[in-house]
Amino acid sequence: MTQTTRRVALKVLGATLGASAFAHAMEPLRAWSKDLSLDQFLQRHYKELTSEELAEGIRRLERETREEYGREVTIRDIRPQEGVQFGYALSLSVCIGCRKCAEACHVENNHDRRTNNSYIRVLEMDQGSFDMEKGDATYEHAVPAKGKYYMPVQCQQCDNAPCVKVCPVQATWKEPDGIVAVDYNWCIGCRYCEAACPYHARRFNWTKPEVPAGEINPDQGYLSNRIRPQGVVEKCTFCLHRTREGRMPACLEACPTGARVFGNLLDPKSEIRWVLENKRIFVLKEELGTRPRFFYFFDV
Repeated sequence: MTQTTRRVALKVLGATLGASAFAHAMEPLRAWSKDLSLDQFLQRHYKELTSEELAEGIRRLERETREEYGREVTIRDIRPQEGVQFGYALSLSVCIGCRKCAEACHVENNHDRRTNNSYIRVLEMDQGSFDMEKGDATYEHAVPAKGKYYMPVQCQQCDNAPCVKVCPVQATWKEPDGIVAVDYNWCIGCRYCEAACPYHARRFNWTKPEVPAGEINPDQGYLSNRIRPQGVVEKCTFCLHRTREGRMPACLEACPTGARVFGNLLDPKSEIRWVLENKRIFVLKEELGTRPRFFYFFDV
C-alpha cells in the first residue's frame, strides 16, 4: 500500500462517488469526527505505521480508555503466527440455541451494553431448511424447540471477502492467518462493507459504546477487542488477541455442548482438520463464491 493519509483517502472516495452519495456516506463521519483528536484523524493506516507510531497510538488509546471509561487496560498488537491458517466448524446437531456464545462474545469484545451488541447471531431454523435468511434471531422461548435447529452465524472470514473488495479506503483486509481485520482508526464509516457482507456479520457503531468500568475486558488487541469508536464498522476477529497466542475463542469456551471446533487448518493433527476430513461439511451461501473459513456439519 502506498503511503497516504485519511484526507487523501476521502478525496479519492469523493471522486469515486457522486456528490449526493458521498454526502450521504459521510454523514456518520461528520458526527464521529467531532470527538476525534487531530492525531487520531490524521493517523496513518495500520499497515503503514512504524513501530514507534503504533506504540504511541496504543499508549494514546490506553490513556483515552482510562480517561473516558475509568479503567486501566492493556492493548497489544498481536501479529499472525507463521504456519497458521485459522478455521472454525460448528455442529448443528449439538447446538441447542442457548446463545451462551453470543453472550461470551458480548463480554469478551467490550461491546456496547445498551444495545447488547454481539458479533454472533443465533438463528432458529426449521428442520430441513438451510436458508439463513428465513432464520429467526429474535426467539425468546425455551430451547431447544421441537421441529427446530439452531445456527449461530458470525464473520465467516471469507478468502474471497466481498467486504474487503468494496472498502473505498482499504480499512479492511485479509491477514496472513485468514482473519479479516479492520483498522478502526482508518475506517470512515461509509458502511459499504456492511452492505456487501452476505452473512450480515458486520456492526456499525451509531453511538459511542457504553461499557461500565467494572465490565471492561482489560486484555485487548489493537485489531480486535479494544473499545471501538463511534462511527466505525466492527466485526468478529476469531478473538485474535486470544487465538494468536494459542487460546481458544471466547465463544467456543462458553459453549456448554461442545458444538464448536477451532484450530489450525495446516495442522494435520488438529481437531478442525479431523472434522473437515470426516464430516459432511457445508458453508453458507456457497454459490456466492466467498470461500468461508467457517464450516457447518451435522453429526449423522
